Amino acid sequence: MHYYQYARDMQQQPMNIQYTTIIDPFVVNTLKTVVGKTLIVETTKDTVRGVLADVQPDHIVLNVGDTTFFVRIQQIVTIMPD
Repeated sequence: MHYYQYARDMQQQPMNIQYTTIIDPFVVNTLKTVVGKTLIVETTKDTVRGVLADVQPDHIVLNVGDTTFFVRIQQIVTIMPD
């Protein structure tokens, strides 16, 4: 099959996109118990200290002063109370 014919055929087919993430319900449930508390969150990139504002299945929301950080749970190495 020629490339252009293949590309034309692909445009006529509906795309089936799926999002997959690993969720650890124990981590999510434990984090929900400390919403509103100040935490030190070490990630694979750096460390952030702030107030835990929200917990979702794939990320947490930290308020650091006037700045909001969204941290993917998969990137978290350790979490400590401040």
